Amino acid sequence: MKNPLRDEGAAFQMVFLTLGACALIVLAAWINTWLGAAVFAGLVVAGVLALRGGRGRPVVQHVEHPPLDPTHRLLVVANETVGGAELLAVLRAKASVPGTVVFVVCPALNSRVRTWTSDEDAARDAAQRRLDASLARLASAGIGARGEIGDGDPLQAVEDTLHVFPADEVIVSTHPPGRSNWLEGGVVDALRARIDVPVSHVVVDLETPSP
Repeated sequence: MKNPLRDEGAAFQMVFLTLGACALIVLAAWINTWLGAAVFAGLVVAGVLALRGGRGRPVVQHVEHPPLDPTHRLLVVANETVGGAELLAVLRAKASVPGTVVFVVCPALNSRVRTWTSDEDAARDAAQRRLDASLARLASAGIGARGEIGDGDPLQAVEDTLHVFPADEVIVSTHPPGRSNWLEGGVVDALRARIDVPVSHVVVDLETPSP
């Protein structure tokens, strides 16, 4: 879930809108109690419709690739599954193609309460440890890669990374259905709707030993 208070501009906008709505409700209620109730109900309905409208029209992010650049940039977004055999097999095959560069982003997963209170230090520290372990695991498998930690929302993490790493392909690695919060949240489908870059999905089952 994207935090609506992730920057000062959005925070001030929300504060001003809230204060304006409260002032309008108070003024209407001072004129007439029923008028105040009607204004309140109207603002609630307008807010719900605005949210639904925003969700129904996702903004597609265009990724601008450097012209005449033969490099194939592969962006991998994963939490705990980078070391899984299924993903390693895919990355090993893709990284064997000359000119392929692999970049890993590990979202700094956090609870909603801590996200809203901007308490993200522990989540970022944990994500950094996962990233370091992931890059070491890839290196041991003969796959050179670099990476960074990202936003706790995997969609936002990918969008942020694409500004500095204009990927030609994105791979989302998840646990199997039933054990993946990202799949339950529709992350893969949502990402395909929000960026104009091919998105692949690799399922990694860490609970099943590799043959």
